[in-house]
Amino acid sequence: MASSKLHALTVLIILISIAVNAAAVAVQDQSEQCGAKSKGACHDKAQALKLKLIAIASILVFSLIGVCLPLFSRSVPALQPDKDLFSIVKALASGVILATGYMHVLPDSFECLTSVCLPEKPWKKFPFTTFVAMLSAVLTLMVDSFSMSHYRKAFAAGTRSGDEENDKNVTPQLEHVGHGHGHGHGHVQDTKNEGGLNGKDSQLLRYRVVAQVLELGIVVHSVVIGLSMGASDNPCTIRPLIAALCFHQLFEGMGLGGCILQAEYGLKIKSVMVFFFSVTTPFGIALGIGLSNVYSEDSPTALIVVGLLNAASAGLLNYMALVDLLAADFMGPKLQAKPKLQMWSYLAVFLGLGGMSVMALWA
Repeated sequence: MASSKLHALTVLIILISIAVNAAAVAVQDQSEQCGAKSKGACHDKAQALKLKLIAIASILVFSLIGVCLPLFSRSVPALQPDKDLFSIVKALASGVILATGYMHVLPDSFECLTSVCLPEKPWKKFPFTTFVAMLSAVLTLMVDSFSMSHYRKAFAAGTRSGDEENDKNVTPQLEHVGHGHGHGHGHVQDTKNEGGLNGKDSQLLRYRVVAQVLELGIVVHSVVIGLSMGASDNPCTIRPLIAALCFHQLFEGMGLGGCILQAEYGLKIKSVMVFFFSVTTPFGIALGIGLSNVYSEDSPTALIVVGLLNAASAGLLNYMALVDLLAADFMGPKLQAKPKLQMWSYLAVFLGLGGMSVMALWA
């Protein structure tokens, strides 16, 4: 059930992104003032196409490497989820995801929604970027919360029949050991919380919800980023953007891969999540190439759609990075019990933040 929902939600996000951007193309404004902005001195369609094809291949490879590295870490003892090095690497990747939201996606949204190509009212009279990002963060919390409630109930309903059968076998044994001692059977029930799950099962469900929600947020902004690159004919901006996106996909993939590893999915679900993460940005670039003849990134509708999508994605990524990744780990028992590991993890977070912040100079 969780598998089918993950597939449906991921495909839905991609289709929505394609639809809204296609709609932007259909109703774009062809005003000379804004249309001329996309054609600067560095405009070479043939050279840009070569760079975009290179970008598709290189970003695909770096995405696969990033998301798959944690999944193969079980064969390396030092990188297994219960080891200290895994916590440090995950903290680095979480910092990259946080910086992606604040330093890349959010500024892009501000740039789109405050463009001179948009009318003064209402786009320059109200901070739509921060408003949408705020709503997106709260909606992500709602999805997070309701998903956990749903999976808890589903899991409890699926295991209730098995528990009843076990109780039939356990009760006679307890009565045989000591008739009248109620602490035995009570001890069996105390290992579970009010949701019918023990601590390990509850944590596993938490990891699975985090992995799914994080993947959905990444898919949204990856398609938008790829579409923007694919539609551009400016080699001067595409060339540094390739390096920046490769770095971004590598470490963002490591963060997502760590979440997928902790979620302990089967091979089929892991393969689907790896596939969608790896192909969304190359798919967006290919889509942009196909629409480059008719797509204008400076048309009002395109600016509004892309700006709102980026704002929503930024709110989701910032929430996930701060709450579900960083806060969950740093407030968890492992890092709380090891101050030295906690310090190294913080250094890794700042390294991830710094690396992605520097990338903002070119991306």
